[in-house]
Amino acid sequence: MFKKQLTLLAGVFALLLITLGSCKSKYEKLRTSNDNAKKYSEGIKLYNKKEYTKALGLFDELVTRYRGRAEAEDLFYYYAYTNYKLKDYTSARYHFKTFADTYPSSPRAEECRFMSAYCYYLDSPIFSLDQENTTKAIESLQYFINLYPKSDRVPEASKLIQNLRDKLEEKSYANSKLYLTIGDYQAAVISFGNTLRDYPDTKYAEELDFLTIKAQYQYAQHSREDKQEDRFNQDIAYAQQFIDKYPKSKFLRDANDYIKSSNQAIIRTKNILAEAGFNPRVAKKIATKDTSKTQPPSEKPVGLQKIP
Repeated sequence: MFKKQLTLLAGVFALLLITLGSCKSKYEKLRTSNDNAKKYSEGIKLYNKKEYTKALGLFDELVTRYRGRAEAEDLFYYYAYTNYKLKDYTSARYHFKTFADTYPSSPRAEECRFMSAYCYYLDSPIFSLDQENTTKAIESLQYFINLYPKSDRVPEASKLIQNLRDKLEEKSYANSKLYLTIGDYQAAVISFGNTLRDYPDTKYAEELDFLTIKAQYQYAQHSREDKQEDRFNQDIAYAQQFIDKYPKSKFLRDANDYIKSSNQAIIRTKNILAEAGFNPRVAKKIATKDTSKTQPPSEKPVGLQKIP
């Protein structure tokens, strides 16, 4: 009895393999044939059945052969969407753009122009990674809005742009704080200012303004004595601006403490410099003071300007 069951199962398995093999060979036979019309119609059927990998295999064979023909417009449209459905956004955005450039008068041109930009959006990585695709997505979406200002897709494109800008803002915020974390205080001050300049409505504005005070204080404290007075005065200015701007801030007490500490540091610095005026050893110590261990040199990104 057991042997009969095994024989039956083996027969069913063999029949299944034969059936699958014949189906595969039928598709492969079509794919390698010269029957372009059959490939075209079967590719559309496979696409509509959501068998995108098989559809792509047929479309790949047709795109060069149909170029310049009447059927090419529909084929290229399906070809772009097949790549999109397979989540190959790099290929999809290229083919969507090619469609829009090749058929600018087509009723589908607007849709494909939007989809090309949207593929850039989908390829935009998390904020901690390189944001080249994010920038290109913003440019592409803005180009779409400029090209089709009355399109029903404009509100969605605008929303996507805002999402991407929020991501760039998050990256700028994180990078700025990183300078402070690693102790590169001069770069931190500059980077905080750049973030506030580039994103004036940022939700991090109050925190960044306060961190500017903190970074500037550390920058002054780790400078040579002959540079400290100006840098502590700059910290006092930052702190006073913060107090005027955020009179109810949770950082208000800390801002006032930085003013007090900076004023005390200025008095201390003046005393040291006065002593250096008649004590050559103190003067030499100041002149040769190595701040590299406490104030690492700034690795300035594009747009970062050195503080005098």
